[in-house]
Amino acid sequence: MTSNDIAVSVQNLTKTYGAFAALKGITFDIERGETFALLGPNGAGKSTTIEILEGYRDRSGGEVRVLGVDPQHGGLPWKAKLGIVLQSSGESGNVTVREQLTQFAGMYPNSRDVNEVIAAIGLEEKANTRIKNLSGGQQRRVDVGLGVIGRPELLFLDEPTTGFDPEARRQFWELIRSLKREGTTILLTTHYLDEAAQLSDRAAVVAGGKLVDIGPVGSLGSAEARVPLVRWRESGIVREQRATDPGAVVAGLVARLGEPVELEVVRPSLEDIYLELVTAENAEAEARVAANTTATDGAVIAGTNPAAGASPTTTSFTTTKENERA
Repeated sequence: MTSNDIAVSVQNLTKTYGAFAALKGITFDIERGETFALLGPNGAGKSTTIEILEGYRDRSGGEVRVLGVDPQHGGLPWKAKLGIVLQSSGESGNVTVREQLTQFAGMYPNSRDVNEVIAAIGLEEKANTRIKNLSGGQQRRVDVGLGVIGRPELLFLDEPTTGFDPEARRQFWELIRSLKREGTTILLTTHYLDEAAQLSDRAAVVAGGKLVDIGPVGSLGSAEARVPLVRWRESGIVREQRATDPGAVVAGLVARLGEPVELEVVRPSLEDIYLELVTAENAEAEARVAANTTATDGAVIAGTNPAAGASPTTTSFTTTKENERA
């Protein structure tokens, strides 16, 4: 793979706020034409990462290239290649949905058809309604329309379907698939893990400012966590067995029990894998904090001189929480 095949390159990315490390050496690449999901709980660092990639926030360390350009020095020609759907809506003004989209379409040399975008975001019946009179969810759909109308080379989607009903979400998914077929590179953050599973070629999970796993959606998590679980009731007791070949286990149960009661094969979902990764990272972080606290307490005790009436000196660390959109 050459550098021309890479749309986004992130190497050892860090971001600090005083003593607080929001990003702790994140590294990943996104190939051109790939749909890549960045997943993580609130405050994990994913929105800070996206803001750095978009050029809205400076990094503290590491190397970043987006479409071959350092975002901290990206000019207007570079920005014109990006489509950005922020998590929060901007000001709506007094224009209608159609007017707003038409205005934005005029800024690009090869924009999408306005009516096509209106249909894709499910607002045909509201096309001539002033945006300020739309519901919050409908205004969110307009945000998505504005992000895709310019046929961007790279599209940032930060929680794009918040406020969408199920039908609108599926219409949006079809729009994303059509953009992918056209070669658009897409970076998606979403709390809907089914959405990530449906749309993404690969995903990265961020927790505590660290990248805890990355790869195709079907390969995330530990090998054990991805093994299907066979569950059945026997002699009044619910029994479980993980098996790489659940069919063989089921066949054995049928041979032994006839027709097993409450038999089911549970295959881990992306949500199961995600929760395993985040929970494991949180547990490790808590263990590190506990170890540091124990070491600090030991150092303070060792430095105390009761005979001289001295009090141990303590240092107060104040951390500033990251201003996360997600």
